[in-house]
Amino acid sequence: MTPTEVAETKARARIERLYEAFAHHDLEMLRNVVTPDWEYIPGLKGAKPGPDQMASIFQNIAAALPDMKIDIHDVLIHGNRVGVRAEVTGTQAGPLMGIAATSKRVRFAVHSFHELRGELVAKTWHLEDWLGVFQQLGQSPRQLDLRE
Repeated sequence: MTPTEVAETKARARIERLYEAFAHHDLEMLRNVVTPDWEYIPGLKGAKPGPDQMASIFQNIAAALPDMKIDIHDVLIHGNRVGVRAEVTGTQAGPLMGIAATSKRVRFAVHSFHELRGELVAKTWHLEDWLGVFQQLGQSPRQLDLRE
């Protein structure tokens, strides 16, 4: 393997571990793959940089989509930047942004860009297709705040 291929293999493994932390709602695993000052963009209101900003999100998503699975479809690596196209699936078994449990399966796209610092993720720009989720559930949330 060339040095570039080795670097890309390491970057992909790190990114896959990041998504595994999200899929398993595992804050400790997240702490091992992001920097202590990790930025999650768009930021959460009042959240300080770092992995602990995900604690309430992980708790709420675990309740809402306990069987959540993330399938990574594409990983594009350019230097210290990584682009990801993925898909989330799960069954809404608990409240999700004020929408009571429906027991409906949902599937939605995730598009993210990550900046690496060494072998850790330092920044994440993240977009999820929540409108698609609401359409699948047949309801709209009372407000768009994942912390609820």
